[in-house]
Amino acid sequence: MVNLELYKVFYTVAKCGSLTKAAQELFISQPAVSQAIKQLETQLGTPLFNRTHKGMDLSASGGKLIFKPVEEALKLIEQAENRLTEMQITATGQIRIGATDSIFAHVIADKIAEYNEKYPAVRLELISSTSPYTVSQLKEGRCDVAFVNLPLEDDDVNFHGTICHLNDIFVAGRKYNFLSDKCLSLKDLQEYPMLMIEGNTVFRQTLEKYCETLGITLTPDVEVANWDLMKKLAVKGMGIGCIPREYCIEELESGELIEIKTQPTLPVRGIGIALSKNVNVSFALKELLAMFNKD
Repeated sequence: MVNLELYKVFYTVAKCGSLTKAAQELFISQPAVSQAIKQLETQLGTPLFNRTHKGMDLSASGGKLIFKPVEEALKLIEQAENRLTEMQITATGQIRIGATDSIFAHVIADKIAEYNEKYPAVRLELISSTSPYTVSQLKEGRCDVAFVNLPLEDDDVNFHGTICHLNDIFVAGRKYNFLSDKCLSLKDLQEYPMLMIEGNTVFRQTLEKYCETLGITLTPDVEVANWDLMKKLAVKGMGIGCIPREYCIEELESGELIEIKTQPTLPVRGIGIALSKNVNVSFALKELLAMFNKD
């Protein structure tokens, strides 16, 4: 098969009508251009140009016959190369994003909307579940990026920093206003009905481990599946809930919920980004990650 570069030289000479001009356009020497044309003519077994004092004219029995097909082939190759380049610098395709309902609603929703406005051609699939299950989906190739509650460890995924911090606090409705000016020990909380998120969550596991270090066990009277339900039950006076302050700012400001101060305070947690190991990150996903890294 003839080297493609020889056809490129042929096409350039045909367009320019001169070996000298073709050499300038190709950024090679004139002898190199002349040698390439001779090599191509030898391989094809026919003269491609008529050499005249005015320059290089396509021969009727060779150059004119192949010029159009060569031109079309080179354009197709150029289009293919441009398409590959475009895929590397333009966000297209699909991104499957895994996170909890609360992380979607309180942490990344604005960024997702901003990304969608910037790259409307990218289809976004939002997959909601607990952080441990989201990581399992990531490892199974069912999502492309996970935004998860930390601390979370898994040797099979890569964790990329913290995008925000969460400050867990104890809250209750107006029924418990008599506690608003007090500072309770965590042990004192055992005297009141407790509302807790489900036990299969990072938050609950982290809280229980911390309480164990203090020799305390906070047993929930009511377990709930999400923070929104916990807030509603706490507002109704069903007990004291434990929730990230960032998730109940509106209720605290309105007075529907009060913060019950404790000593010691709970450790600060975070939300991080997890990616599968040994998987190429698309340009579209890189652009999404950049929106969080820039902050």
